[in-house]
Amino acid sequence: MIKCQVIMDAMEKIAPRILAEEWDNPGLLLGSPSQTINKIIICLDVNSQVVEKAITEKCDLIISHHPFIFHAIKKIRTDLPQGHLIQKLLQNNIAVFAAHTNLDSAHGGINDLLCELWNLHDVAPLDISFQEELVKLVVFVPEAHAEKVRLALGKAGAGFIGNYSHCSFVSEGTGHFLPLEGTHPFIGKIGKIAAVKEIKVETILPLKIKDRVIKAMLKAHPYEEPAYEIYPLKTNGDITGLGRIGELPEETSFVDFAAAVKASLPANNVRIVKVNDKKIKKVALCSGAGAEFIDKAKMMGADVYITGDVKYHEAQRAQDLGINLIDGGHFGTEYPIVRALSAELQTLAQENDWQIKIIYDQNARDPFETLQ
Repeated sequence: MIKCQVIMDAMEKIAPRILAEEWDNPGLLLGSPSQTINKIIICLDVNSQVVEKAITEKCDLIISHHPFIFHAIKKIRTDLPQGHLIQKLLQNNIAVFAAHTNLDSAHGGINDLLCELWNLHDVAPLDISFQEELVKLVVFVPEAHAEKVRLALGKAGAGFIGNYSHCSFVSEGTGHFLPLEGTHPFIGKIGKIAAVKEIKVETILPLKIKDRVIKAMLKAHPYEEPAYEIYPLKTNGDITGLGRIGELPEETSFVDFAAAVKASLPANNVRIVKVNDKKIKKVALCSGAGAEFIDKAKMMGADVYITGDVKYHEAQRAQDLGINLIDGGHFGTEYPIVRALSAELQTLAQENDWQIKIIYDQNARDPFETLQ
């Protein structure tokens, strides 16, 4: 039994809100952060079937990919579909949280999951929409407490460089200070200048977590008034965005690759635009509706582009550009994240002893059917 805020914090780490597109509406859409959570259901869409399942299973929280509330609501009519669902959710005290384009762009999110499905390597964002701003933190600590502070900084998220954590640099020096009346110095005496052997600890961190890291540093630091500095850096940190581009382990024919894509997705069919017989090696993709990136995929040298919701003239555009195209459907390219997100949250629940149950919507189906 935990509070909704704990789940919100976990989702912020999985899919940081800062990665969401400006037009998007992720986050807690219904309910309260202080609400008690015992059971969660993960889904692609919040619809009547999912809400009924949540009620039957006694779920307290629904986490969806698509935001249940997207556009501004000017009235809530309970005789209409959305208003009726809002009424049911409130009556049963069920909160609703969404992770949309932030989950598309996030490392380990939907697009990275598709890359794993198709065994792509040397993967990079297709459309860079976020470059993390980094800052440097410098703090001066008495020698005996330097390790404690350094570890606290790392635990709070500072010092990540690539796949290395807790990165820092330390140097020795002497700190001088004069405790004045009204102070309670950890070292030294009021009215006398103190000279203390100190360690200078330097580390980097994303600007977005600066307050959290400083709070952790102050908690671990023994001084009443720790001396520390924050510097902006010209170098950028994490780079991400919508879509991905990468390479297959070996070249394959377009038809064989399209068949493999279809087999890997929960799709009854995929649509293809075959413009040449060139072997497929470099693959670009964007989950959901990403036809806007057809030109970029071609410009970046992709042999094929995979997305969903491709329109007629967009397919013609791919023909004009000379890039093969696979439309795996909006549902087909996004539904795999439902099970994956459920598994990730289940792992976090076990690691943190949350004592909650997590299920996912296994009955979702693409609304489109194909007549043969």
